[in-house]
Amino acid sequence: WETCWFKVELSIPLAWAGREVHFVWESDGEGMVWRDAQPVQGLTKEGEKTSYILTRSLKESEPHSLTLYVELACNGLFGAGKGSMIAPPDPDRRVTLSKAELVVFNRDVYELLVDLEILLDMAQLLGEENQRSFQALYTANQMVNVCDVTDPSTFPPARDLAAAIFSQRNGESQHTIHAMGHCHIDSAWLWPYEETIRKCARSWVTVVHLMEHNPELTFACSQLGLITVLWQAQQFEWVRSWYPGLYARIQDFVAKGQFVPVGGTWVEMDGNLPSGESMVRQFLQGQRFFQEQFGQICSEFWLPDTFGYSAQLPQLMRGCGIRRFLTQKLSWNLVNSFPHHTFFWEGIDGSQVLTHFPPGDSYGMHGRVEEILKTVKNNKDKGRVNHSAFLFGFGDGGGGPTQKMLDRMKRMSDTDGLPRVQSSTPDQLFSVLEKESSQLCTWVGELFLELHNGTYTTQAQIKKGNRECERILHDVEVLSTLAVAQDSVFQYPASQLQRLWRLLLLNQFHDVLPGSCIQLVVEDALQYYTEIRRDGAQLQEEAVQSLCRDLLQPKAQSTKSTLVLNTLPWERTEVVARPGPDGTETLALVTVPSMGFALVQEPFVPPHPVTVRKQADGSITMENGLIAACLDMMGHLTSLQLLDSGRSSVPDGCYANQFALFDDVPLYWDAWDVMDYHLQTRKPVTTLLKPLEITLAGGLRGSARFSLQVGKSSTLTQEIILDATCPYLRFLTQVEWKEAHKFLKVEFPVQVQSTNATYEIQFGHLQRPTHWNTSWDWARFEVWAHKWLDLSEHGFGVALLNDCKYGASAHRNVLSLSL
Repeated sequence: WETCWFKVELSIPLAWAGREVHFVWESDGEGMVWRDAQPVQGLTKEGEKTSYILTRSLKESEPHSLTLYVELACNGLFGAGKGSMIAPPDPDRRVTLSKAELVVFNRDVYELLVDLEILLDMAQLLGEENQRSFQALYTANQMVNVCDVTDPSTFPPARDLAAAIFSQRNGESQHTIHAMGHCHIDSAWLWPYEETIRKCARSWVTVVHLMEHNPELTFACSQLGLITVLWQAQQFEWVRSWYPGLYARIQDFVAKGQFVPVGGTWVEMDGNLPSGESMVRQFLQGQRFFQEQFGQICSEFWLPDTFGYSAQLPQLMRGCGIRRFLTQKLSWNLVNSFPHHTFFWEGIDGSQVLTHFPPGDSYGMHGRVEEILKTVKNNKDKGRVNHSAFLFGFGDGGGGPTQKMLDRMKRMSDTDGLPRVQSSTPDQLFSVLEKESSQLCTWVGELFLELHNGTYTTQAQIKKGNRECERILHDVEVLSTLAVAQDSVFQYPASQLQRLWRLLLLNQFHDVLPGSCIQLVVEDALQYYTEIRRDGAQLQEEAVQSLCRDLLQPKAQSTKSTLVLNTLPWERTEVVARPGPDGTETLALVTVPSMGFALVQEPFVPPHPVTVRKQADGSITMENGLIAACLDMMGHLTSLQLLDSGRSSVPDGCYANQFALFDDVPLYWDAWDVMDYHLQTRKPVTTLLKPLEITLAGGLRGSARFSLQVGKSSTLTQEIILDATCPYLRFLTQVEWKEAHKFLKVEFPVQVQSTNATYEIQFGHLQRPTHWNTSWDWARFEVWAHKWLDLSEHGFGVALLNDCKYGASAHRNVLSLSL
């Protein structure tokens, strides 16, 4: 990830007067040309950006000698993986500069070649039954006959032949393709956050340079639509901070309507795992940034590349001023082909958004005839709508659209035999789709991606950090708000909270929170979580000191007490641990009102203390008047009874809290995927290191601990806890994980019969089938949930809760949590 700088001194020969002159640079590292202390052109071989235009027609008045600087990064477009794109970075990677030349560019030859390319593609792809394919073929043949490569005067007549074909117009019923320049850049993936800052600069300066010579171009930038579309507010903020000159030029093109900010979120976040509040903050921070910087909020949510879409998103979009949605990721489904490209998507509260998937199933098109034809042929809503999006350009630092892409599409703008192609904006596309929407279908519920199910579990520390930091920021805001309401002197920490929220939102990017990134990114993410925990704890302490100042002052002769705060909106009665005078912890049972506090002084004796007994066979029973549990020496839960009902939750002969190890060898996407065939490799964990022993004998709390060996080298230690007055068992699990290509889960078979299980999602819940009747059912063999999943029948049910996990499943009567 190092960069090196080249000073390039150029001297253009006087004999090149009137000619178009390019500086050519070819390297397997990404580069950027600087001129007069400003970036002017990105250079990426994989993005077909290998030259910088010095002049389109050299004039005597122009400088013939000049100095450029080239910044070269020691990584390619897709990082520096050894052997394959998704392999770990190669520390010995070498980057080669293979060409640095000053050349004359023959524009007439270039235009002739583009003409021939389009004609030959039409001849090959329109089919033998289509007369236009033969017209294109014979025209190309005539051009070859007319053209003499040694005589430039023959080029214009040859081009006139092509122009005659391209100027033959379409009928009125032809499908219209809305072409938008696009440059999707992952904020981190196979490269760290810092490299993304340079990738944004290389790509966006290239787009700006292209726009200056193509005023019809719109560019959709979702990080901001030639028109070009870009869409992640965070990336704009990086460019604003690090490349202010470039940012000022972008603002000019936004004002002209060529650079189109879309998306409305801080980053292109994961669509499943962030909490409801986090998703609201993604929109809040994104929309606020676009309003402040560009004077407008986004009416389209642009999320082309994330691993599924929560059923809560339509409601959140509508609440944030967005009624339109674009993605294409469901084209990656491994099992079922999604039945629509344009439709209404309905969320769990009935909110609807107009949704469009570009029918070409890509957001990185190259403007070729083949892609244009696929867009029409592939469209699953023919007859309902006659317009669709076509997103073209190289992403991930490849510099977005190229001049050749634009020139291809100019020739196809209204040519008989091909769909119409027009330069457009997201607003123009969705406005015409809205007018055509009367016959569109409606999809209700989640847009589940049948791929990348492993991302719900990969990189456990990132998942834990996300959940903990979401909770910390919630608590800081609750306590700070209460402090402001009570103490006029207290300053609400708005700027500090915005900084911490933006760090958390950045880590929710769709290759970071899912864990599908290189180790360097993981280290950055974990460092950000550490920062949020540290600074959040400090802000929380300041709010508590202000809120409870009088209570925290020690008073003479007063009994030592502990202040307990409840930041949730319901009254809670729980056992808490408080530090004793000698460093040991003492337990107390406390009732704390909703969003309030209580002082704990004398230990409160519960009406029904916990009893813990060891049986002759080594098993241990626990009971607290609400529930009774029985555990065997391996830590299996063999019985769990709700005492009032007298009903057992665990079926006879079954073990709950059963750890199981599976082989995890996906077809390709190692960190992303777990395939359905992994279920055939299930092996229960049976190697006991330390049998179950009582660690707390009862009263306010009873507990027992055991240890297992998992796989060849890993260990698992678990403490099972039952508190007084508590209607659930707690499992504190620590795993020292040293396995490769293995998947650890914990299973709870329950005595409940139901065709659907319920899973918590953002601000609500979702039901999914527990059977595999159809391919749509079994494709969801591994799903995501937030803090709980539940299997219930009339009058009775069992829920499995967690504080840092997301991967889960419920098949038949077995609840499973992926660890």
